[in-house]
Amino acid sequence: MEETKSIPGRPTNQDGLYEDAVDQYGPALERLARAYEADPEKRRDLSQDIHLQLWRSFLRYDSRCSVRTWVYRVAHHVAVSYVVRERRGYSNLISLEELDAVPDRADAQFDANQRMDLNRLSALIQKLKPLDRQVIVSYLEDLDAASIGEITGLSPANLAVSIHRIKNILARRFHEGRAEGANDAG
Repeated sequence: MEETKSIPGRPTNQDGLYEDAVDQYGPALERLARAYEADPEKRRDLSQDIHLQLWRSFLRYDSRCSVRTWVYRVAHHVAVSYVVRERRGYSNLISLEELDAVPDRADAQFDANQRMDLNRLSALIQKLKPLDRQVIVSYLEDLDAASIGEITGLSPANLAVSIHRIKNILARRFHEGRAEGANDAG
């Protein structure tokens, strides 16, 4: 097995790097898969593909960027490739499994509304073109501009404009959806 450059306090073999990355970024990878695929079965397949490609990628990891940037770069590349392969329309509907997770408490209506808002935002993000999706998912994962630029290949100026534009469009569409929902209920 090929060894990567030594990083103090970090493993240098493929398995060790992968295990550390999953320990640290596993939940973020699941959120990323959710941003790219709404269907739970297909999302599991996408997630498995991300993990496989991430594990394979650590054979080539040479420490020129942070592990975090590497993980997101690989994951986004796999997810974008998946979207291009699928070339399918996205549904605005949410699954029963997603709604089933609402807790049974006194504030269940508030929790249900929050969950529906998150599902609506997720559905809007899933409708974005792959590059825009990469940008906003990375931004929402709190990656810095330099890391997002490394992942997407966008310059800092283009990145700032893109983030601003995507946030405005998502906010407008989100609020339009809310108003439509209120009109439907009334």
